Amino acid sequence: MLAKRIIPCLDVKAGRVVKGINFLDLRDVADPVEQAKEYDRQGADELVFLDITASHEGRDTMIDVVRRTAENCFMPLTVGGGIRTVDDVSAMLGAGADKVSINTAAVMTPRVVTDGAARFGAQCMVVAIDARHRRRNTRVNTGEAHPIAIGWDTRAVAADGDTLWEVYVHGGRTPTGIDAVKWARHVEQIGAGEILLTSMDTDGTKAGYDIEQLAAVSSAVGIPVVASGGAGTLEHLYEALTAGKADAVLAASIFHFREFTIAQAKQYLAARGVPVRPLTRVP
Repeated sequence: MLAKRIIPCLDVKAGRVVKGINFLDLRDVADPVEQAKEYDRQGADELVFLDITASHEGRDTMIDVVRRTAENCFMPLTVGGGIRTVDDVSAMLGAGADKVSINTAAVMTPRVVTDGAARFGAQCMVVAIDARHRRRNTRVNTGEAHPIAIGWDTRAVAADGDTLWEVYVHGGRTPTGIDAVKWARHVEQIGAGEILLTSMDTDGTKAGYDIEQLAAVSSAVGIPVVASGGAGTLEHLYEALTAGKADAVLAASIFHFREFTIAQAKQYLAARGVPVRPLTRVP
């Protein structure tokens, strides 16, 4: 069995790390490069940077952050936020990122995923899915009554009466009428090498991942799924990797605020029979 990965996440706004709850109420946490260096020292398997500024100016700032991080750290870097074109993908990879994470652009122009995978390899292309729970048999937006202008036929992935989770874009502000499980299958088909799945309902709450959502998406695809949104205890990490069938767990608050270290997370998981990568640096 492949080792499970522990991945800290840094939300970056205007060159600073911030953290919020349910995608709202952001507060300043730290300098991203210094925080990245600390996670590298602790032995994190990877690091995710999410640029929530998502503007041209923000992208320039993020490229500088990625470049400085790559110069100082050995762990793989994934960067997302505001990446809309293959040229944007190229710029981030050129700055030192190992993967890029695409959310809104994957929905609006899926060709970016396909073209990026063809040019750089599927292993570089991560599709981020932000999904919110909705009750069964409630009215949903379909491909024919779409809340945003999408230039392709979404009927194959449209939500229906049995949909439990709807995909959102624009930083969680815009519903798409797309079913999260169907969308996960689709992005695998068009070239994604990994899925970063965030539950908008649990994000930042520290109440645990949405295990039902996570297991549904993980079971539907053959590519790695990274669990995101809701980690508050080490038990939550364990649940996501076992009951949720995730290949990796992403967490922010529990690591940012020193509630747990990467070493503690790996030791806890290993003691419970979860295969993890050994620590190669002194925690």
